[in-house]
Amino acid sequence: MAERGGHAHPTTSRKVLVAVGGQEIDAETVRLACRMTDPQGGRLYGVHIIEVNRSLPLGAVLDDVVERGEKILDEVEKLAAAAQLPVETELVQARDTGPALVDEAVEWGADLIVMGLPYKRRFGEFNLGKTVPYVLKNANCRVMLFREHREHREGTE
Repeated sequence: MAERGGHAHPTTSRKVLVAVGGQEIDAETVRLACRMTDPQGGRLYGVHIIEVNRSLPLGAVLDDVVERGEKILDEVEKLAAAAQLPVETELVQARDTGPALVDEAVEWGADLIVMGLPYKRRFGEFNLGKTVPYVLKNANCRVMLFREHREHREGTE
């Protein structure tokens, strides 16, 4: 355990929330979240947020989107089972992903939020989007970002 200025930071957390969005980086992000979860009594909470357009009621049932979200969460459950960790998953419909993730973390009592970050460019520059800065600014627990390898998106495979 590293100590800096008298503050010890544990290498694992009891309650880890992992945000999954259906990107290629999700599986690696969930594996990282599993490694960050305390093997003695730790719990993993996989969350997929469905952003509902403001022109629709928040409770609008978007069958194809819900079905896709459930498949994404099924994968989280498989990866957690492979790591022998207890897992809960939740499909949340919200207007914005950032506030929904922060609210889920507070409600569940998360010690750590783990998020994957696809390597995206906007106007030729690397871009964090709007969700990551919101979560970094507003989460009341630790946040770990797992950024996709830069060449993964740019290179030709």
